[in-house]
Amino acid sequence: MRRIVLAIGAIVVVTAAALWFGARHEVGSDAMPAVNADAGPAERGAAAFVGADFGGLSLHALESHAVPWKLVTAAFVLEAVDGDPTQSADRKTLNHLLASFGFLVQTRVQNMPEGVSDRSDALPLGITHGVLSPMAGLPVQVANMGCAACHAGVTYRTDGQPDPTAAWIGMPNTSLNLEAYTQAVFRTLKAYQDAPARLMEMVTTLYPETGWRERQTLRWLVLPMVRARLDQIPGDRPLPFFNGVPGSTNGVAALKHVFDVPLLGDGLADAGIVSIPDLGHRHWRSSLLVDGAYAVPQTERQAETTAADNTAEKRAALAAITTFFTVPSMGVHPSKAIEAVPVAEDIYAFLDSAYSSQPFPAVINDDLALAGSAVYAAECAACHGAYDVEDGKPELVSFPNWLGDVGTDPLRAAAFTEDLVGTFRNTPYRDQIAVARTEAYVAPPLDGIWASAPYLHNGSVPTVWHLLTPDARPETFELGGHMLDFTLLGLRLQDGRYPVDYIPFSKPVILDTTRPGLGNDGHDFGATLGDDDKTALIEFLKQL
Repeated sequence: MRRIVLAIGAIVVVTAAALWFGARHEVGSDAMPAVNADAGPAERGAAAFVGADFGGLSLHALESHAVPWKLVTAAFVLEAVDGDPTQSADRKTLNHLLASFGFLVQTRVQNMPEGVSDRSDALPLGITHGVLSPMAGLPVQVANMGCAACHAGVTYRTDGQPDPTAAWIGMPNTSLNLEAYTQAVFRTLKAYQDAPARLMEMVTTLYPETGWRERQTLRWLVLPMVRARLDQIPGDRPLPFFNGVPGSTNGVAALKHVFDVPLLGDGLADAGIVSIPDLGHRHWRSSLLVDGAYAVPQTERQAETTAADNTAEKRAALAAITTFFTVPSMGVHPSKAIEAVPVAEDIYAFLDSAYSSQPFPAVINDDLALAGSAVYAAECAACHGAYDVEDGKPELVSFPNWLGDVGTDPLRAAAFTEDLVGTFRNTPYRDQIAVARTEAYVAPPLDGIWASAPYLHNGSVPTVWHLLTPDARPETFELGGHMLDFTLLGLRLQDGRYPVDYIPFSKPVILDTTRPGLGNDGHDFGATLGDDDKTALIEFLKQL
């Protein structure tokens, strides 16, 4: 009898070991485009920009940022169908729902370098995904955010109409609403967590290729994990902080949340949101993010840079800083995030040698733009960089890395606390990044400014004309899925709302500049310019 018990025990141990050691607790991304065998760093970087996971497809990330994609999207469609029985339970409805959050679905990348394959992924652009196995033979598809979710924008036609089927990697996704998306994930999973049969039926409807093993993994392993996680979240919000409006993020609050650093006002007061920028010439900076908090070691935060300073060593240092941002954005552990520095170096090679913003799609008045270049040199270059203009194309020749206070909303700068600085110094990045609380903002390069509306660090001003005319800035305006006004250079609005005949491609929101963190005061530069000079300056900015 004792031998039988020992034999059974041995079988159990061996079986458990086989299940554990046959598991896949971290996987690479299936969203990576193929790259030619002889491709260089820039081509590899473009592919990584579109599909790299940076270590964000793991069981560790699944506990915070990554999601069981099929389960979440099944809950989305169930909510839609239950709310409107005329809705179809199919991928078309799902794509419409994903687009409502500003995700780019069924989208072609227009500026992919030669040698990188066309994107054929069925998931939204910038959603990385792969199949984990918590135990051997138990697969589940997980998904997370990649670079292109935030940093790939729609292209625009000659009349300012957006084309969400044609994307430009490196430009900002000015319609991505992470607040609405995270709320929807939380709300729908909470609503359907106790309806496993309906969830599994919808999974099969949306993804008929899903095998029985994955269905059983979702129902008997993943769904209980989801329930346990939901039970740990008090109230009706998945996160204690405001995650922003379309085209913005709240990375500092997210980092505090990851590191368990006290949030302002227990979270909801920690609303220091930042507009997603165009990435053109960001590698000329000596520090990153709007407050310049993350700087290259042994480098002044505020020092003029030129093309001569754009060295491989500096780009490598900036790449290391960039990998740290996967900690708050993707839930990657710092010790894992730092391993992705070579991938980030390839991305910087792409940004350095192969990237430029989408050219302005309409006609530019060259004579007026030339006059505007003189206005820019007198009014803007001291903070935003000096340009030489040859053949109608301005080339950045120096960037001042200006850091200071221009009277804009101070909440984002104040949110980066000394507690956060101290916590950072306990990570593997302590020797890779010079972190400091600056309590100010860095004036950015202006690449792609024509397509980057709304403006200021928090996206509180709808057009460049309003930026130059502070007294006319609206208190509220509509944002998300917008078209552009090429005269005022920014969102096309009528009394703060979209034209009545315009149908946005994502669900818009009303941005209220009276809310903390969204104030539209400050940056009064240009207010004394005459109308002709403002018009000329706007024409010049279209060339950047």
